[in-house]
Amino acid sequence: MFASNAYDYINVLDKAADASWQRQQLIANNIANADTPEYKRQDIDFESQLQQAMRHSRYKSIDARVSALNDNLSRLNGRQYTDYPGYSYRLDENNVDPEQEQVMLAANQIKYEGLINSLTSEFMNLQSVMKG
Repeated sequence: MFASNAYDYINVLDKAADASWQRQQLIANNIANADTPEYKRQDIDFESQLQQAMRHSRYKSIDARVSALNDNLSRLNGRQYTDYPGYSYRLDENNVDPEQEQVMLAANQIKYEGLINSLTSEFMNLQSVMKG
């Protein structure tokens, strides 16, 4: 992580991309275990962690909110959890729906690509400022 205000957005986008990458791995693991008896699907919660962190500086500008997030980036770590551990719609007690997982995989891939494009754009902005 970088310690300058110029990198505030980059640091937050980096955390979001890491969480998205971790979600991609969890979804792939869910798909791989779709036929494993008693397996319960796993996911990661990053979005609500981000919302909660942003709520602490509710009446500030977006730049001030992002800057405040950088003061304590450790609270932006995604939280891995078991989704509906007591729920199963199959006789083998597995709660993975392979079709739903494929949809989530595709949606998360689009989100990850967007985050990477945003990171690239931020670095290009920094590069143009340094050249100028």
